[in-house]
Amino acid sequence: MNETLERWSSRRAFILAVTGAAVGLGNIWRFPYITGENGGAAFLLLYVAFVVLLGLPVMMAEILIGRAGRRSPMQSLGHLATQAGRSGHWRWLGLFGAFTVFCILSFYSVVSGWSIEFLVSAINGDFVGKGAAEIGAGFDAFLADPWRMTFNHTLFLAMTMTVVAAGVAKGLERLNNLLMPLLYLLLLVLAGHAATTSGFGQALAWLFTPDLSAVSPTVLIAAMGHAFFTLAVGACALMAYGAYMPDHQSLPRAAAGVAVLDVTVALLAGIAIFSVVFAQGMDPAEGPGLMFVTLPVAFADLPLGAFWLSLFFLLLLMATWTSSINLAEPMVATLQGWGLGRGQAAAAVGVAVWMVGMLSVLSFSTLADVRVLFGMNVFEWVTTIPPEIFLPIGGLFIAVFAAWVLPEPVALRALDAGPHGFRAWRGLVRWVSIPLTLVVLASGLI
Repeated sequence: MNETLERWSSRRAFILAVTGAAVGLGNIWRFPYITGENGGAAFLLLYVAFVVLLGLPVMMAEILIGRAGRRSPMQSLGHLATQAGRSGHWRWLGLFGAFTVFCILSFYSVVSGWSIEFLVSAINGDFVGKGAAEIGAGFDAFLADPWRMTFNHTLFLAMTMTVVAAGVAKGLERLNNLLMPLLYLLLLVLAGHAATTSGFGQALAWLFTPDLSAVSPTVLIAAMGHAFFTLAVGACALMAYGAYMPDHQSLPRAAAGVAVLDVTVALLAGIAIFSVVFAQGMDPAEGPGLMFVTLPVAFADLPLGAFWLSLFFLLLLMATWTSSINLAEPMVATLQGWGLGRGQAAAAVGVAVWMVGMLSVLSFSTLADVRVLFGMNVFEWVTTIPPEIFLPIGGLFIAVFAAWVLPEPVALRALDAGPHGFRAWRGLVRWVSIPLTLVVLASGLI
Protein backbone atom coordinates (compact mmCIF):
# COMPACT_ATOMS: atom_id res chain seq x y z
CA MET A 1 0.00 0.00 0.00
CA ASN A 2 1.34 3.43 -0.99
CA GLU A 3 1.16 6.48 1.26
CA THR A 4 -2.39 7.62 1.95
CA LEU A 5 -3.36 10.84 0.20
CA GLU A 6 -6.03 11.69 2.76
CA ARG A 7 -5.26 14.44 5.29
CA TRP A 8 -7.11 16.37 7.95
CA SER A 9 -7.86 19.75 6.38
CA SER A 10 -6.30 21.77 9.22
CA ARG A 11 -4.45 21.55 12.54
CA ARG A 12 -7.70 22.29 14.36
CA ALA A 13 -9.43 19.42 12.54
CA PHE A 14 -6.70 17.01 13.63
CA ILE A 15 -6.89 18.08 17.28
CA LEU A 16 -10.70 17.82 17.30
CA ALA A 17 -10.50 14.40 15.64
CA VAL A 18 -8.04 12.97 18.16
CA THR A 19 -9.98 14.56 21.03
CA GLY A 20 -13.14 12.99 19.67
CA ALA A 21 -11.31 9.68 19.60
CA ALA A 22 -10.15 10.02 23.20
CA VAL A 23 -13.32 11.43 24.76
CA GLY A 24 -15.92 8.76 25.41
CA LEU A 25 -17.12 6.33 28.05
CA GLY A 26 -13.79 6.64 29.85
CA ASN A 27 -14.39 10.33 30.59
CA ILE A 28 -18.11 10.49 31.26
CA TRP A 29 -18.96 7.02 32.60
CA ARG A 30 -15.73 5.50 33.93
CA PHE A 31 -13.96 8.59 35.33
CA PRO A 32 -16.75 9.65 37.75
CA TYR A 33 -17.32 6.21 39.25
CA ILE A 34 -13.64 5.24 39.44
CA THR A 35 -12.89 8.61 41.08
CA GLY A 36 -15.71 7.94 43.52
CA GLU A 37 -14.33 4.51 44.36
CA ASN A 38 -10.78 5.81 44.89
CA GLY A 39 -11.17 8.78 47.19
CA GLY A 40 -11.82 11.79 44.97
CA ALA A 41 -9.09 14.44 44.82
CA ALA A 42 -6.16 12.13 45.65
CA PHE A 43 -7.07 9.93 42.68
CA LEU A 44 -7.58 12.98 40.45
CA LEU A 45 -4.14 14.36 41.28
CA LEU A 46 -2.47 11.04 40.48
CA TYR A 47 -4.53 10.62 37.33
CA VAL A 48 -3.38 13.98 35.92
CA ALA A 49 0.24 13.16 36.83
CA PHE A 50 0.05 9.83 35.00
CA VAL A 51 -1.58 11.45 31.97
CA VAL A 52 1.61 13.54 31.69
CA LEU A 53 4.07 10.74 32.45
CA LEU A 54 2.34 7.79 30.80
CA GLY A 55 -0.68 8.50 28.63
CA LEU A 56 0.60 11.56 26.75
CA PRO A 57 4.07 10.23 25.77
CA VAL A 58 2.64 6.91 24.53
CA MET A 59 -0.11 8.75 22.64
CA MET A 60 2.60 10.82 20.93
CA ALA A 61 4.49 7.62 20.09
CA GLU A 62 1.41 6.10 18.47
CA ILE A 63 0.58 9.19 16.40
CA LEU A 64 4.25 9.56 15.46
CA ILE A 65 4.36 6.07 13.91
CA GLY A 66 1.27 6.78 11.82
CA ARG A 67 2.63 10.12 10.69
CA ALA A 68 6.00 8.63 9.74
CA GLY A 69 4.42 5.72 7.84
CA ARG A 70 1.46 7.53 6.20
CA ARG A 71 -0.28 4.17 5.75
CA SER A 72 -2.69 1.95 7.65
CA PRO A 73 -1.30 0.88 11.07
CA MET A 74 -0.28 -2.57 9.87
CA GLN A 75 1.32 -1.22 6.70
CA SER A 76 3.06 1.65 8.51
CA LEU A 77 4.67 -0.66 11.07
CA GLY A 78 5.87 -3.12 8.45
CA HIS A 79 7.17 -0.42 6.12
CA LEU A 80 9.01 1.52 8.83
CA ALA A 81 10.51 -1.62 10.38
CA THR A 82 11.81 -2.82 7.02
CA GLN A 83 13.29 0.60 6.25
CA ALA A 84 15.07 0.51 9.62
CA GLY A 85 16.53 -2.91 8.85
CA ARG A 86 14.32 -4.63 11.44
CA SER A 87 11.90 -7.53 11.10
CA GLY A 88 8.79 -6.92 9.04
CA HIS A 89 6.90 -8.96 11.63
CA TRP A 90 6.34 -5.67 13.49
CA ARG A 91 3.37 -5.26 11.15
CA TRP A 92 1.47 -7.87 13.20
CA LEU A 93 1.25 -5.31 15.99
CA GLY A 94 -1.15 -3.43 13.73
CA LEU A 95 -3.27 -6.55 13.33
CA PHE A 96 -3.21 -7.11 17.10
CA GLY A 97 -4.40 -3.52 17.56
CA ALA A 98 -7.21 -4.08 15.06
CA PHE A 99 -8.28 -7.21 16.98
CA THR A 100 -8.19 -5.25 20.25
CA VAL A 101 -10.41 -2.46 18.94
CA PHE A 102 -12.67 -5.06 17.33
CA CYS A 103 -13.28 -6.61 20.76
CA ILE A 104 -13.72 -3.23 22.43
CA LEU A 105 -16.08 -1.84 19.78
CA SER A 106 -18.23 -4.97 20.05
CA PHE A 107 -19.13 -4.08 23.66
CA TYR A 108 -18.76 -0.31 23.22
CA SER A 109 -21.63 -0.37 20.75
CA VAL A 110 -23.78 -2.31 23.19
CA VAL A 111 -23.10 -0.01 26.16
CA SER A 112 -23.54 3.08 23.96
CA GLY A 113 -26.91 1.67 23.00
CA TRP A 114 -27.85 1.98 26.67
CA SER A 115 -27.36 5.75 26.39
CA ILE A 116 -29.89 5.79 23.52
CA GLU A 117 -32.41 3.96 25.69
CA PHE A 118 -31.84 6.28 28.65
CA LEU A 119 -31.94 9.40 26.48
CA VAL A 120 -35.37 8.44 25.15
CA SER A 121 -36.58 7.55 28.66
CA ALA A 122 -35.28 10.87 30.07
CA ILE A 123 -36.98 12.87 27.31
CA ASN A 124 -40.25 11.03 28.03
CA GLY A 125 -39.89 11.79 31.76
CA ASP A 126 -39.90 8.09 32.67
CA PHE A 127 -37.60 8.60 35.67
CA VAL A 128 -39.66 11.32 37.39
CA GLY A 129 -40.90 10.25 40.81
CA LYS A 130 -39.10 6.92 40.80
CA GLY A 131 -36.66 5.63 43.41
CA ALA A 132 -33.40 3.74 43.01
CA ALA A 133 -35.02 0.31 43.37
CA GLU A 134 -37.60 1.02 40.67
CA ILE A 135 -35.07 2.53 38.25
CA GLY A 136 -32.63 -0.30 38.93
CA ALA A 137 -35.35 -2.87 38.23
CA GLY A 138 -36.20 -1.08 34.98
CA PHE A 139 -32.55 -1.14 33.94
CA ASP A 140 -32.32 -4.86 34.70
CA ALA A 141 -35.48 -5.49 32.67
CA PHE A 142 -33.99 -3.59 29.73
CA LEU A 143 -30.76 -5.61 29.89
CA ALA A 144 -32.75 -8.84 29.94
CA ASP A 145 -34.73 -7.85 26.83
CA PRO A 146 -32.64 -9.00 23.84
CA TRP A 147 -34.91 -7.27 21.30
CA ARG A 148 -34.55 -3.77 22.76
CA MET A 149 -30.84 -4.33 23.35
CA THR A 150 -30.39 -5.53 19.76
CA PHE A 151 -32.26 -2.55 18.32
CA ASN A 152 -30.10 -0.03 20.18
CA HIS A 153 -26.87 -1.91 19.41
CA THR A 154 -27.79 -2.02 15.70
CA LEU A 155 -28.81 1.64 15.58
CA PHE A 156 -25.62 2.86 17.26
CA LEU A 157 -23.37 0.73 15.06
CA ALA A 158 -25.16 1.94 11.93
CA MET A 159 -24.60 5.56 13.06
CA THR A 160 -20.90 4.80 13.51
CA MET A 161 -20.16 2.93 10.29
CA THR A 162 -22.10 5.39 8.13
CA VAL A 163 -19.72 8.15 9.19
CA VAL A 164 -16.60 6.00 8.77
CA ALA A 165 -17.72 4.91 5.27
CA ALA A 166 -17.96 8.57 4.21
CA GLY A 167 -14.18 9.00 4.60
CA VAL A 168 -11.84 11.34 6.46
CA ALA A 169 -12.97 14.75 5.17
CA LYS A 170 -16.67 14.09 4.55
CA GLY A 171 -17.20 11.70 7.44
CA LEU A 172 -14.86 11.81 10.42
CA GLU A 173 -13.78 15.43 10.15
CA ARG A 174 -17.23 16.83 9.46
CA LEU A 175 -18.78 15.01 12.43
CA ASN A 176 -15.97 15.99 14.81
CA ASN A 177 -16.16 19.64 13.75
CA LEU A 178 -19.87 19.61 14.56
CA LEU A 179 -20.09 17.42 17.65
CA MET A 180 -16.96 18.31 19.64
CA PRO A 181 -17.80 22.03 20.12
CA LEU A 182 -21.41 21.00 20.88
CA LEU A 183 -20.17 18.46 23.43
CA TYR A 184 -18.15 21.10 25.26
CA LEU A 185 -21.08 23.50 25.14
CA LEU A 186 -23.35 20.89 26.74
CA LEU A 187 -20.72 20.17 29.39
CA LEU A 188 -20.42 23.84 30.25
CA VAL A 189 -24.21 24.17 30.47
CA LEU A 190 -24.41 21.14 32.79
CA ALA A 191 -21.50 22.41 34.91
CA GLY A 192 -23.20 25.82 35.08
CA HIS A 193 -26.36 24.13 36.27
CA ALA A 194 -24.32 22.20 38.84
CA ALA A 195 -23.10 25.51 40.25
CA THR A 196 -26.70 26.34 41.22
CA THR A 197 -27.15 23.17 43.29
CA SER A 198 -26.49 22.84 47.00
CA GLY A 199 -23.89 20.13 46.38
CA PHE A 200 -21.60 22.27 44.18
CA GLY A 201 -19.24 23.41 46.94
CA GLN A 202 -18.99 19.93 48.40
CA ALA A 203 -18.26 18.48 44.95
CA LEU A 204 -15.45 21.01 44.35
CA ALA A 205 -13.92 20.29 47.75
CA TRP A 206 -14.15 16.55 47.20
CA LEU A 207 -12.57 16.76 43.73
CA PHE A 208 -9.87 19.36 44.38
CA THR A 209 -8.81 18.99 48.04
CA PRO A 210 -6.58 15.91 48.09
CA ASP A 211 -6.33 13.70 51.15
CA LEU A 212 -2.93 12.07 50.66
CA SER A 213 -3.73 9.51 53.35
CA ALA A 214 -6.20 8.05 50.83
CA VAL A 215 -3.35 7.12 48.46
CA SER A 216 -2.70 3.39 48.36
CA PRO A 217 -1.19 0.96 45.84
CA THR A 218 -4.71 0.27 44.60
CA VAL A 219 -5.36 3.98 43.98
CA LEU A 220 -1.98 4.34 42.22
CA ILE A 221 -2.70 1.43 39.90
CA ALA A 222 -6.22 2.69 39.19
CA ALA A 223 -4.87 6.16 38.30
CA MET A 224 -2.23 4.67 35.98
CA GLY A 225 -4.74 2.44 34.25
CA HIS A 226 -7.27 5.21 33.74
CA ALA A 227 -4.62 7.62 32.39
CA PHE A 228 -3.75 4.93 29.86
CA PHE A 229 -7.36 4.06 29.01
CA THR A 230 -8.76 7.58 28.72
CA LEU A 231 -6.45 8.75 25.92
CA ALA A 232 -7.41 5.80 23.69
CA VAL A 233 -3.81 4.59 23.34
CA GLY A 234 -2.52 1.07 22.77
CA ALA A 235 -4.78 -0.15 19.96
CA CYS A 236 -3.13 1.57 16.96
CA ALA A 237 -6.31 3.64 16.49
CA LEU A 238 -4.45 6.94 16.87
CA MET A 239 -1.82 5.57 14.49
CA ALA A 240 -4.48 5.66 11.78
CA TYR A 241 -5.29 9.27 12.67
CA GLY A 242 -1.59 10.16 12.66
CA ALA A 243 -1.36 8.98 9.05
CA TYR A 244 -3.76 11.79 8.11
CA MET A 245 -1.96 14.45 10.22
CA PRO A 246 -1.10 17.67 8.36
CA ASP A 247 2.53 18.38 7.53
CA HIS A 248 4.43 20.96 9.60
CA GLN A 249 2.31 20.60 12.73
CA SER A 250 4.02 20.21 16.09
CA LEU A 251 2.94 16.82 17.36
CA PRO A 252 3.70 17.59 21.05
CA ARG A 253 1.58 20.76 20.95
CA ALA A 254 -1.30 18.96 19.28
CA ALA A 255 -1.09 15.99 21.68
CA ALA A 256 -0.85 18.28 24.72
CA GLY A 257 -3.93 20.13 23.47
CA VAL A 258 -5.79 16.83 23.17
CA ALA A 259 -4.73 15.78 26.69
CA VAL A 260 -5.91 19.10 28.16
CA LEU A 261 -9.27 18.86 26.38
CA ASP A 262 -9.65 15.22 27.41
CA VAL A 263 -8.95 15.90 31.10
CA THR A 264 -11.22 18.95 30.97
CA VAL A 265 -14.13 16.78 29.81
CA ALA A 266 -13.56 14.40 32.73
CA LEU A 267 -13.38 17.27 35.24
CA LEU A 268 -16.50 19.03 33.94
CA ALA A 269 -18.39 15.73 33.90
CA GLY A 270 -17.22 15.03 37.45
CA ILE A 271 -18.35 18.46 38.66
CA ALA A 272 -21.75 18.08 36.97
CA ILE A 273 -22.30 14.57 38.32
CA PHE A 274 -20.99 14.91 41.87
CA SER A 275 -22.75 18.24 42.49
CA VAL A 276 -26.06 16.51 41.84
CA VAL A 277 -25.04 13.40 43.82
CA PHE A 278 -24.00 15.45 46.87
CA ALA A 279 -27.06 17.71 46.57
CA GLN A 280 -29.24 14.63 46.95
CA GLY A 281 -27.15 13.22 49.81
CA MET A 282 -26.05 10.17 47.82
CA ASP A 283 -22.80 8.22 47.97
CA PRO A 284 -20.24 9.18 45.26
CA ALA A 285 -18.70 5.68 45.48
CA GLU A 286 -21.66 3.97 43.83
CA GLY A 287 -19.51 2.18 41.25
CA PRO A 288 -20.52 1.51 37.62
CA GLY A 289 -24.21 1.94 38.46
CA LEU A 290 -23.59 5.64 39.15
CA MET A 291 -24.48 6.60 35.57
CA PHE A 292 -27.54 4.47 34.90
CA VAL A 293 -29.20 4.21 38.32
CA THR A 294 -27.91 6.86 40.72
CA LEU A 295 -28.00 9.83 38.32
CA PRO A 296 -31.59 9.31 37.12
CA VAL A 297 -32.67 9.22 40.78
CA ALA A 298 -30.61 12.30 41.63
CA PHE A 299 -31.86 14.38 38.68
CA ALA A 300 -35.48 13.27 39.08
CA ASP A 301 -36.02 15.37 42.22
CA LEU A 302 -34.37 18.53 40.85
CA PRO A 303 -36.25 21.38 39.14
CA LEU A 304 -36.43 20.59 35.41
CA GLY A 305 -34.69 17.32 36.26
CA ALA A 306 -35.95 15.51 33.14
CA PHE A 307 -34.50 18.28 30.94
CA TRP A 308 -31.07 18.20 32.58
CA LEU A 309 -30.95 14.41 32.57
CA SER A 310 -31.85 14.41 28.86
CA LEU A 311 -28.97 16.79 28.18
CA PHE A 312 -26.63 14.54 30.12
CA PHE A 313 -27.50 11.39 28.16
CA LEU A 314 -27.33 13.35 24.90
CA LEU A 315 -23.81 14.35 25.93
CA LEU A 316 -22.92 10.71 26.68
CA LEU A 317 -24.29 9.57 23.32
CA MET A 318 -22.29 12.17 21.39
CA ALA A 319 -19.07 11.32 23.24
CA THR A 320 -19.43 7.59 22.63
CA TRP A 321 -20.32 8.20 18.97
CA THR A 322 -17.13 10.14 18.21
CA SER A 323 -15.08 7.62 20.19
CA SER A 324 -16.56 4.58 18.45
CA ILE A 325 -15.72 6.09 15.06
CA ASN A 326 -12.09 6.19 16.22
CA LEU A 327 -12.29 2.52 17.18
CA ALA A 328 -13.64 1.55 13.76
CA GLU A 329 -11.20 3.61 11.66
CA PRO A 330 -8.03 1.47 12.09
CA MET A 331 -9.94 -1.70 11.18
CA VAL A 332 -11.32 -0.06 8.06
CA ALA A 333 -7.86 1.31 7.21
CA THR A 334 -6.37 -2.18 7.60
CA LEU A 335 -8.90 -3.69 5.18
CA GLN A 336 -8.27 -0.83 2.76
CA GLY A 337 -4.59 -1.79 2.92
CA TRP A 338 -5.63 -5.24 1.75
CA GLY A 339 -7.34 -3.77 -1.32
CA LEU A 340 -10.97 -3.17 -0.25
CA GLY A 341 -12.73 0.11 -0.95
CA ARG A 342 -13.66 2.26 2.04
CA GLY A 343 -17.37 1.51 1.73
CA GLN A 344 -16.74 -2.23 1.45
CA ALA A 345 -14.32 -2.17 4.37
CA ALA A 346 -16.76 -0.22 6.55
CA ALA A 347 -19.59 -2.64 5.73
CA ALA A 348 -17.42 -5.68 6.49
CA VAL A 349 -16.27 -4.25 9.83
CA GLY A 350 -19.80 -3.20 10.75
CA VAL A 351 -21.30 -6.64 10.09
CA ALA A 352 -18.50 -8.48 11.92
CA VAL A 353 -18.65 -6.18 14.97
CA TRP A 354 -22.46 -6.45 15.04
CA MET A 355 -22.32 -10.24 15.08
CA VAL A 356 -19.79 -10.40 17.93
CA GLY A 357 -21.63 -7.60 19.74
CA MET A 358 -24.74 -9.78 19.72
CA LEU A 359 -22.89 -12.19 22.02
CA SER A 360 -22.58 -9.31 24.51
CA VAL A 361 -26.25 -8.43 24.04
CA LEU A 362 -27.26 -12.01 24.85
CA SER A 363 -24.86 -12.16 27.82
CA PHE A 364 -27.60 -10.52 29.90
CA SER A 365 -30.28 -13.03 28.91
CA THR A 366 -29.87 -16.21 26.84
CA LEU A 367 -26.10 -16.54 27.30
CA ALA A 368 -25.90 -15.14 30.83
CA ASP A 369 -24.64 -18.42 32.29
CA VAL A 370 -22.32 -19.37 29.42
CA ARG A 371 -18.75 -18.96 30.68
CA VAL A 372 -16.24 -18.67 27.84
CA LEU A 373 -12.94 -18.09 29.68
CA PHE A 374 -11.73 -17.41 33.25
CA GLY A 375 -15.27 -17.93 34.52
CA MET A 376 -16.58 -14.91 32.57
CA ASN A 377 -19.39 -14.65 30.05
CA VAL A 378 -18.76 -12.88 26.73
CA PHE A 379 -19.66 -9.37 27.93
CA GLU A 380 -17.53 -9.72 31.06
CA TRP A 381 -14.62 -11.01 28.97
CA VAL A 382 -14.64 -8.24 26.34
CA THR A 383 -15.06 -5.51 28.98
CA THR A 384 -12.14 -6.86 31.03
CA ILE A 385 -9.42 -8.58 28.97
CA PRO A 386 -9.03 -6.22 25.97
CA PRO A 387 -9.04 -2.94 27.98
CA GLU A 388 -6.95 -4.18 30.91
CA ILE A 389 -4.51 -6.51 29.14
CA PHE A 390 -4.56 -6.05 25.36
CA LEU A 391 -4.33 -2.23 25.46
CA PRO A 392 -1.26 -2.18 27.76
CA ILE A 393 0.40 -4.86 25.61
CA GLY A 394 -0.24 -2.79 22.50
CA GLY A 395 0.91 0.40 24.20
CA LEU A 396 4.09 -1.28 25.39
CA PHE A 397 5.09 -2.46 21.92
CA ILE A 398 4.09 0.88 20.34
CA ALA A 399 6.33 2.73 22.81
CA VAL A 400 9.22 0.32 22.25
CA PHE A 401 8.89 0.63 18.47
CA ALA A 402 8.78 4.43 18.50
CA ALA A 403 11.54 4.97 21.08
CA TRP A 404 13.91 2.08 20.31
CA VAL A 405 13.27 0.74 16.78
CA LEU A 406 12.57 3.82 14.65
CA PRO A 407 15.77 5.50 13.44
CA GLU A 408 16.31 8.84 15.12
CA PRO A 409 16.05 10.95 11.92
CA VAL A 410 12.67 9.39 11.05
CA ALA A 411 11.23 9.84 14.57
CA LEU A 412 12.72 13.33 14.90
CA ARG A 413 11.08 14.47 11.66
CA ALA A 414 7.69 12.94 12.53
CA LEU A 415 7.65 14.40 16.06
CA ASP A 416 8.46 17.90 14.75
CA ALA A 417 9.60 19.20 18.14
CA GLY A 418 13.25 20.03 17.49
CA PRO A 419 16.28 18.03 18.73
CA HIS A 420 15.89 19.02 22.41
CA GLY A 421 12.16 18.27 22.43
CA PHE A 422 12.76 14.95 20.71
CA ARG A 423 15.40 13.85 23.21
CA ALA A 424 13.17 14.84 26.14
CA TRP A 425 10.24 12.87 24.70
CA ARG A 426 12.32 9.80 23.88
CA GLY A 427 13.95 9.77 27.33
CA LEU A 428 10.53 10.05 28.98
CA VAL A 429 9.13 7.17 26.93
CA ARG A 430 12.17 4.92 27.42
CA TRP A 431 12.74 5.39 31.14
CA VAL A 432 9.34 6.42 32.55
CA SER A 433 6.41 5.53 30.27
CA ILE A 434 7.55 2.01 29.32
CA PRO A 435 8.18 0.94 32.98
CA LEU A 436 4.81 2.42 34.02
CA THR A 437 3.10 0.57 31.16
CA LEU A 438 4.64 -2.66 32.44
CA VAL A 439 3.14 -1.91 35.86
CA VAL A 440 -0.31 -1.36 34.29
CA LEU A 441 0.02 -4.61 32.34
CA ALA A 442 1.18 -6.56 35.42
CA SER A 443 -1.77 -5.26 37.45
CA GLY A 444 -4.18 -6.32 34.70
CA LEU A 445 -2.67 -9.80 34.57
CA ILE A 446 -2.78 -10.16 38.35
